[in-house]
Amino acid sequence: MSTVPPVIDQSQLAGALNAGCACRMVDPKQLWLQLEAALADPRIRDLAVDRPHLFASTAVFLTPDEVGHMSRVIRAIESVVALPAYRDAVLARAPAVARPEWGPRGAFLGYDFHLGADGPRLIEINTNAGGPLLNVVLTGAHRACCADIEPLLSGPRPGALEAAFLDMFTREWRLQRGNTPLRRVAIVDDAPAVQYLYPEFLLFERLFQGAGFETVVADAGELTFRDGALRYGDEPIDLVYNRVTDFYFDQPEHAALRDAYFAGAVVVTPHPRTHALYADKRNLALLTDAARLKSWGVNEESLRTLRRGIAETVLVNEADADALWAARRRLFFKPAAGFGSRAAYRGDKLTRRVWDEIRRGDYVAQALIPPTERRVPDGEAPLKFDVRNYVYDGEVQLLAARLYQGQTTNFRTTGGGFAPAFVVTPALTAIPNPQRCGQD
Repeated sequence: MSTVPPVIDQSQLAGALNAGCACRMVDPKQLWLQLEAALADPRIRDLAVDRPHLFASTAVFLTPDEVGHMSRVIRAIESVVALPAYRDAVLARAPAVARPEWGPRGAFLGYDFHLGADGPRLIEINTNAGGPLLNVVLTGAHRACCADIEPLLSGPRPGALEAAFLDMFTREWRLQRGNTPLRRVAIVDDAPAVQYLYPEFLLFERLFQGAGFETVVADAGELTFRDGALRYGDEPIDLVYNRVTDFYFDQPEHAALRDAYFAGAVVVTPHPRTHALYADKRNLALLTDAARLKSWGVNEESLRTLRRGIAETVLVNEADADALWAARRRLFFKPAAGFGSRAAYRGDKLTRRVWDEIRRGDYVAQALIPPTERRVPDGEAPLKFDVRNYVYDGEVQLLAARLYQGQTTNFRTTGGGFAPAFVVTPALTAIPNPQRCGQD
């Protein structure tokens, strides 16, 4: 008689591993040495010293249901973004620079989720989502700490991910330029060498150069727009991989980038239109407004997916200020145009002074979805984590987690930083014992 393998509850297994497994699956010091060797750049040693909390030393486990749910939410959002009524609504409040439609979809959208008690809930969408190539390196640097964990540590191969990223950028180019050859790429930010994720700029520089493109890491303020071309020095730039967080290029030092983009003289990705369509925090209020979505023709299945998959969000306005203050302990407040958790507040931490600033500003109030916690090595207190989906054209390219303490992700937490995210496979026939981790 054949033995039927037991049915494993992946949700219980993932939860048990996140709560009970104190594995050290990544050696951050060794990872920095690998980066130094890959880039052949001695500056990496100094960058490692200044960025001690960029990489976590453990991984996060997800269930197939959680991954599937996040993908369905992303597809439902894409279906709404495609509606003319939605685009008209969000672009009407966006500046003129966001209105041209040159073709590119926008590289590396970041859909960030908390794994709430009722399943994953989207808390925000980011353009310029940092970390994709750093997480490729991180995913390739993990190791199993015991035989029980080994079957769980599978995911996309780094080489395949790098190829997918390159294909994304060449597709962005062709959407605007057709078959014109792409020759020169600029990775652009403000003072890029002092940015916390500067090591990733060097990885992208190597990736683009390896594909045969002339590549430069450029300060946005050093670009010029003359003779019909965006230039760095005297050289024209064909494509900008945009990491600037002045999303509409409003600041004076971004005038050349703004003017060249608005004129269609350079391919920029991600670009202001992408930010307006996806990342303005006010969009989350539209995406959780069932009545308005229904009036636009959104079907019932998508409405259910959005209702279950996005943290409910409303605009902060004076008419509702007293009710929002009374409910503040259940809310999180974010500036509509903010990024990287800047000027974002948990309601239960608010003072009256800060609340007065919020009610006068351009803020949204979002239902508070407590993040899941992950046990970490060396007896440290458990850390919170969120899950980032790196998305292009509605398809998830890569999953990663960010471990942290405090109100929001911060890359300042001992033991925190980017962490690989692994999906508990349905093919398991035995449940790993998280208490045995590291004992084999």
